[in-house]
Amino acid sequence: MNEMELYSLWCENAKEDPDLQQELAQIKGDNEAISDRFYRDLEFGTGGLRGVIGAGTNRMNIYTVRRATQGFADYLNQEYKNPSVAISFDSRIKSDVFSRAAAEVFAANGIKVHIYKELMPTPCLSFAVRALHCQGGIMVTASHNPAKYNGYKAYGEDGCQITLRGAEIIIEKINSLDIFNGVKTSSFDEEVAKGNISYIGDEVIEDFYKNVLAEGINTDLCAASGLKVVYTPLNGTGNKPVREILKRIGITDVTIVKEQENPDGNFTTCPYPNPEIREALSVALDYCNKVQPDLLLATDPDCDRVGIAVPDGNGGFALFTGNEVGAMLLEYICEQRTKKGTMPKNPIAVKTIVTTDIVNLIGKAYGVEIIEVLTGFKFIGEQIGLLEAKGEENRYIFGYEESYGYLSGSYVRDKDAVNASMLICEMAAYYRSQGITLMQARENMYQKYGMFLQTLYSFEFDGAAGMNRMNEIMTELRTSCPAEIGGLKVERFEDYKASTAKNILTGEETALTLPKSNVLAFYLENGCKAVVRPSGTEPKIKTYITAKAPTRAEAEVIEQKIYADFTKSMK
Repeated sequence: MNEMELYSLWCENAKEDPDLQQELAQIKGDNEAISDRFYRDLEFGTGGLRGVIGAGTNRMNIYTVRRATQGFADYLNQEYKNPSVAISFDSRIKSDVFSRAAAEVFAANGIKVHIYKELMPTPCLSFAVRALHCQGGIMVTASHNPAKYNGYKAYGEDGCQITLRGAEIIIEKINSLDIFNGVKTSSFDEEVAKGNISYIGDEVIEDFYKNVLAEGINTDLCAASGLKVVYTPLNGTGNKPVREILKRIGITDVTIVKEQENPDGNFTTCPYPNPEIREALSVALDYCNKVQPDLLLATDPDCDRVGIAVPDGNGGFALFTGNEVGAMLLEYICEQRTKKGTMPKNPIAVKTIVTTDIVNLIGKAYGVEIIEVLTGFKFIGEQIGLLEAKGEENRYIFGYEESYGYLSGSYVRDKDAVNASMLICEMAAYYRSQGITLMQARENMYQKYGMFLQTLYSFEFDGAAGMNRMNEIMTELRTSCPAEIGGLKVERFEDYKASTAKNILTGEETALTLPKSNVLAFYLENGCKAVVRPSGTEPKIKTYITAKAPTRAEAEVIEQKIYADFTKSMK
């Protein structure tokens, strides 16, 4: 069926949502707009769905949500007897609508549904899956994407995002379904009355809080520390849980960014609600200039990631990268647990392949084994599960990825900004008790291990033509490994899709043991590195550049040279 035929089909059948009917009427006769909405099906990737909200097969709407959920339901009924699922949602436009639509599909397929009464963070969903012994879960969110996006993350019974095998089966089942006639659905209110859909109780939330608090190391220092915090939930789900945890550890001097306190899917004051970028924090930084806090915390809409800013010593505020905060937290956890005698035997920390290599040096200093996994926190969660299967989950002390995602406990299997916010405040309070600022603590870390400057650049490719160009670029880099990048020789080339690694200096080839993934890594001389991969959720190629040098200034020069070469490749 071509795009115009699909458009006509939707005009006839997509009548439950007036917003969709209005949009379909508005694009009548606009072939480009119709093509963009119908040239493909919204892809159910390895983590779930994500796309622009609107009408069409290439959009997030109740019909694409239902179809994907039917595929998920078919998978669960195939794999388990009497399965159940947990559902949570964030503040995005139609998140509540999509969560109810998913619940209706699950219930119609005989799957018991546990759903939160109100918006709750991603880690609370992961926790509920395990606490309620569910076989699956859905978190309706588009994470840090702009307001026009929504999506959902799919979870397995281990509380991790769905496995590669599970995703493949679900995708196969989704592809066999007719979007209007192949989906079972029901009435939400009727299913609640029957007991097939039930609300998750406060006791589960309280149990989550207790598990977060159990990860504290020096929380007793917080109340007397005098730590002053500015916090913004960026109009998302972090407002209640983060504030509750900070209150419980004694951090009471907390100024909330009022414009971003309450749920708002339009993200009026932060159009791109991503704590990785300074623009998203502009309103919060204005508060900082007035309040002069010791720390700014900013959690993204589904509260699985947190960014920070601290006084820079010159009257302004410096944003720390996810790599820096994660490395500082690992150093803090290792140092303090060693000092207190609470470090487990044969401790393990987990990082992704695009996360800073300073972690390896920290691990070596404290006798911590560092495990590297593919990009995606589910692979970190998977490592916790493997330890748990052996009764050794206590060996896991910390895991993180460069995109501001951290976790210090095994109670959930996804990154947790509630946990991370607590640890960051505790770390700041501890260093404050020692007369050390976070700026000084970061500098101390670099003096101890050397300067690692890592930067992420995203190259955007919109539309069908953009997707084709992304594929061409990855093929070009894969088949024609450059001899040097940024004036530095390429010493090793890794292709995770082909599962091969080649030592450029000797010509020796070895096999990579991680699962296949469309990722390329270029190891450069002097400890520098570049990793390239297409985003799994956005039309972007992401390039992670690591510049290692004695000083930050020298590292910045190296980083810019590497970036300049990749800019040429991305055209």
